[in-house]
Amino acid sequence: MLVRALLCIVASLSMAASLPACADELKVLAAGAIAPVVRSVAADFERRSGMHVEVQNATGGVTERRIRSGERFDLTVVPAPLLKALVADRYVDARTTRELAQVGIGVAVKAGAPAPAIATVAQFKAALLAAPSVAVIDPKAGGSSGIYLEKLFEQLGIAAQMHAKQVLVPGGLVAEKLLDGSAALALHQQSEILAVKGARLVGPLPAAIQNYTVYAAGISPQSGSTGAARAFLTMFSQEHARQAMREHGLMPKVD
Repeated sequence: MLVRALLCIVASLSMAASLPACADELKVLAAGAIAPVVRSVAADFERRSGMHVEVQNATGGVTERRIRSGERFDLTVVPAPLLKALVADRYVDARTTRELAQVGIGVAVKAGAPAPAIATVAQFKAALLAAPSVAVIDPKAGGSSGIYLEKLFEQLGIAAQMHAKQVLVPGGLVAEKLLDGSAALALHQQSEILAVKGARLVGPLPAAIQNYTVYAAGISPQSGSTGAARAFLTMFSQEHARQAMREHGLMPKVD
């Protein structure tokens, strides 16, 4: 297709001679909560360009380790602090980075189950202590919400109680643990909760203890399709992408 041909020309002009002028597809490594939006943008990009986009999803920590291990990719979307570290170590081209969206942590129950009061910090703490089991991302897996919640439980003085009732999820959709009865409450990024049919988003954490994860993107210096990757990245500024962000519980940050 003409659009793809133009993207290939741009890519070939920007890459070293040892790399292919244009790969058959773009490989995007997307972390956690923003993955549904990346897939939506990828589908739109494929329709317009004719180039396939492979989107792979894992926690931020796992994504970072894959990149540092030498895995090939064209573009990555991860929490901003991780992207900054990857830029510092030259795994991502600093000239290509941009912030895309942010998302806060929410509380979920199984659809049809009573929703606890969580509007204040005291109510949120009481809901956690009353729940027989609470599912969260395992902080050791590198998920940003799990890392934050581990610290929050300590600040609230309930680390020991939560340790006894936590259902640690190594990755994926934490709220799925509500569906099989493994957990009575789930704490995860709001966008990840909305992705689970059968789970109900009760609401966000109280403002005083809310934590927002900012997702940012950048292109690999070793990408064989830099022109196409840049074109893909610009699509996050379009209204289609911004609407997808809002529908999935994220707040757009791109211009």
